[in-house]
Amino acid sequence: MKLTVRVWRQDGPLGEGRFDTREVDGVEPSMSVLELLDRYNHEVVTSGGEPVVFESDCREGICGACGIVVNGRPHGPVKRTPACHQRLNSFDDGATVTIEPFRAGPYPIIRDLMVERGALTEVLQAGGHVHVAAGTAPDADADRITFDTAEQALDFAACIGCGACVAACPNGSANLYLGAKLAHLSALPIPASERGSRARAMLNEADLMFGPCSLHGECAEVCPADIPLVAVSYVNRERLRAGIAGS
Repeated sequence: MKLTVRVWRQDGPLGEGRFDTREVDGVEPSMSVLELLDRYNHEVVTSGGEPVVFESDCREGICGACGIVVNGRPHGPVKRTPACHQRLNSFDDGATVTIEPFRAGPYPIIRDLMVERGALTEVLQAGGHVHVAAGTAPDADADRITFDTAEQALDFAACIGCGACVAACPNGSANLYLGAKLAHLSALPIPASERGSRARAMLNEADLMFGPCSLHGECAEVCPADIPLVAVSYVNRERLRAGIAGS
């Protein structure tokens, strides 16, 4: 199949961006969008140009590095699927595929399709960890939790931190990401001992860099880890609890 590929090119954070358009022939419907970019770059380099800069690592839907916007949608046309698993069979032969970087205030463009997503890491550094005295390992059943609680914590822990939720939100809110982290850690006995201080630290950091949540809901539609929209409710729940209960 042949596709017309429009790719955003920008030389640096302060550079003026533009779309470069090129027809890419001989691609297979089973190829991913990232493999389309690989083919695109091969043709650019063969013709003496500079390759498009974009991020990717595992290409297995685990690391969250491959955040891009495809035809106006973070990651691509298939819901809840990372860019590395978006296949070209979503497009008709001869179609135009437009690829851009994540568009959000907290994500400044570094070059081409690569953006700085360090704001997410700073929220995690503020409180997304657990301080414990290691000491002697406790018995496995010393702190019992139910099966349902363990499953709920694991579901929220599935967030891969790709940041698509922020790019999909018209307000640039990170509440789906933040809520997943708070819900995961507050559900388990040891991390829950720092529940209040964690919530205050992470919320203060997020309030500095991200917009407010208006329950638009597109964040959950693009989340490749299938984090449910209910995660955003944990942000206000933990904020209220931290204010009343303290630690």
